[in-house]
Amino acid sequence: MQKASEVAARRSEYAPGSLLSVAHLSVSDVSKILTETARLATLAPAERSALLRGRTVALLFYESSTRTRTSFELAAKSLGATTTLVSDKSSSIEKGESLKDTGLTLRALGAECIILRHSASGAPFVLVRETGLPVLNAGDGMHEHPSQALLDLRTIMTRLHGAEGAASVGERSLDGVTVAITGDILHSRVARSNAMLLPRLGARVLLCGPTKLLPEVAASLGPGVEIERDFNRALAQSQVVMMLRIQRERLAGLELDLSDYIARYQLTGEKLAALAPSALVMHPGPMIRGMEITDEVADGSQSTIEEQVRHGLAVRSALLARALGSGAFKGITV
Repeated sequence: MQKASEVAARRSEYAPGSLLSVAHLSVSDVSKILTETARLATLAPAERSALLRGRTVALLFYESSTRTRTSFELAAKSLGATTTLVSDKSSSIEKGESLKDTGLTLRALGAECIILRHSASGAPFVLVRETGLPVLNAGDGMHEHPSQALLDLRTIMTRLHGAEGAASVGERSLDGVTVAITGDILHSRVARSNAMLLPRLGARVLLCGPTKLLPEVAASLGPGVEIERDFNRALAQSQVVMMLRIQRERLAGLELDLSDYIARYQLTGEKLAALAPSALVMHPGPMIRGMEITDEVADGSQSTIEEQVRHGLAVRSALLARALGSGAFKGITV
């Protein structure tokens, strides 16, 4: 189990308020973020919109995104911040400008926080070092997606323990809960962040998928993480099932039999009813219906997929308040 002092040492070199990895969060940090998430949800719109009034947030996206980009943008605007979106298709990035120079340009133009999605693992660390601004990692390569892990945690806690239970967490909040993460684990930053975070709150995480998409080394992500190749066995043990899409854009050189994958790992209504009739069904999106999940499951009563999106907006609001030292985080070095 990580000690708070170890976590603080890891993040001390980065701008206060940054979130680059779940490894930089202590359990206490996670609890504070979820508590602030709940508090922000109770504020009247006028009070909420005053929290970041006059502040400027830049969204720097080198990869396409719907849920993450939109929720960060809407979260910032709901808190009163001004936002600017920079993508690799509509800026000097397309002309070969470096990440460092793009970040310095945004800082010179008044950006006080940068939300970054990048295809290269480790890019947020470079950006925070070069700019000195708080950086929120919105997904870097095959490394991490920390805000997704936090919203997934809030979704699980809300379903299992209600709104009050989701407002704060401790090291035993997920005792007795098994979470099966199934699919393209190899390329999934979502899987990595969840597998690093959830066991620290007591959960057991089962990683499930074929060898080509789930190497044995994945079990070394930390205590509480195991590999189970048989999807039916994983389902039968789980209270939460998180499905991942096959990332075709990252499959170059891998020979994957998709029909065999569907037969072995697709979550169908029949499998769910027989093996996990009360399990929560999650998906970080985008979904490929008919590949990893069927329509009846995605749209069924056990699905939390739309709830994840709503919780994403709430959690990212708290992360922005944390990054810019507002709300309950005002005056606190985080």
